[in-house]
Amino acid sequence: MLNPPSLFRLLNEFIILLLGALLVLLAVNRGVHLPARPSAMIALGILLIYWGVRARFRRETRDPVTTVDIRSSSLVMVGLFILAIPLVPLRYADILLALAGGVLVIRGILGGILSLRASRAGIPH
Repeated sequence: MLNPPSLFRLLNEFIILLLGALLVLLAVNRGVHLPARPSAMIALGILLIYWGVRARFRRETRDPVTTVDIRSSSLVMVGLFILAIPLVPLRYADILLALAGGVLVIRGILGGILSLRASRAGIPH
């Protein structure tokens, strides 16, 4: 039986996986267009990069290094992809959005597996 923190972490990774799948689906269907003000996307990209770097250097001592590396590097990669969308030609926007979604899907899968493995091994989160 999973304890509440492990269950919450697993649910969090599942939500990240679903968000990534939604981004991939939007990119495949070409349902997203660039906003009128690309400054919001640039701000979102910078915020995600900052969040990833902050997560890397402010990790809790009880979190495994592998888990922290996956979480922080995925946020930085998604931030770079989102930051690049308004800066590259329009034909590459769907590819970058699909790549960002793919990174989140992989992070959700790996994070869920690592969370389950840690909870079964008795490592507290």
